Amino acid sequence: MSIPVFRLFLLIVVMVSSGVSLSADVGAEGDGDAVPVKSEAEAGLPVVELDQDKQKRAGLEIIKVQPAVYQPEFAAYGKAINVQPLVAIRSQYRVALSEQQSASARLTQSGQSIRRTEDLYRHGVAAKRIVQEQQSLWQTDKAQLAARRAQSDAVLEEARVTWGSELADWAFATDKDRLGDFVSGNETLLLVTLPAGKEMPAADAAVFVDPEGNRSQAAKAVYISPAPQIDQIVQGASYFFRTGSKRIRPGMTVSVWLPEGRAREAGVAIPGSALIWSLDQAFVYVKTGQDAFSRRLLADYAPMAGGYFVRGALKPGEEIVTVGGQMLLSEEFRAQIPDEDD
Repeated sequence: MSIPVFRLFLLIVVMVSSGVSLSADVGAEGDGDAVPVKSEAEAGLPVVELDQDKQKRAGLEIIKVQPAVYQPEFAAYGKAINVQPLVAIRSQYRVALSEQQSASARLTQSGQSIRRTEDLYRHGVAAKRIVQEQQSLWQTDKAQLAARRAQSDAVLEEARVTWGSELADWAFATDKDRLGDFVSGNETLLLVTLPAGKEMPAADAAVFVDPEGNRSQAAKAVYISPAPQIDQIVQGASYFFRTGSKRIRPGMTVSVWLPEGRAREAGVAIPGSALIWSLDQAFVYVKTGQDAFSRRLLADYAPMAGGYFVRGALKPGEEIVTVGGQMLLSEEFRAQIPDEDD
């Protein structure tokens, strides 16, 4: 293979592996005006030089990284639950409670009647048969009250077995409508299942959910109570949460992030646009001089709201490229292609 053909082939391979094309402003200036790459390197990586004019034409955006604190998290999954079955149980309970109250009133009335009849019988006014009929009626009313009470208790037990004590109490509360926000759509009920072996953090821990698995857009969820049953597939404990996210609707599956329980970690936060990829590794370009940029490997980072949390690789105050990193990567690889005369 001739040198020119080999050079063209290597350029195509580099461009495909980096997933970008060369910038029209920077790469179209000819071989005589190519972006220089110093032989000196930071951590073994070349340093790309780009003067202020070329930086402006290439559209580079640079920021100083800020310190950040990160709470380690683990992922779980959940489902947005329709509360209609719980509302139906509440209606059943209210009907059963109303029937119980009616049966109680009838029993009270029949008790008063039997006392009046017994008093008349003692004075020889009423016959014994009438007393016996009143006693039989009182016994019937007593049995009906017991049946209605058992019916309302059964509804309570069903709610607690299916939904847990906390949500059952919400459904049967008489002071206010605790389910109103779920019914109106202001909040959504979530059933979250933890991975096997994971434990629920403190009840006031910050938990976040998102229907698309995007941590940076996740909304906060508030703990309610343990769920009475576990997931048969995952074999992890389940818990009820509520969220005010308008992006989550009943029936949706959601991704969940819960604090790991370890102490918070110190590092820096970077926007998602700063991250670039090469050979399945994550990098950022750090400004190491007025016109110099060096690619730095991010060995330890984690998604967080608005971007990524980085441990160790960057220090607060260092300047990184947030827009234009892919162009710098292309220029870095382009400079490594041997000249035709080499």
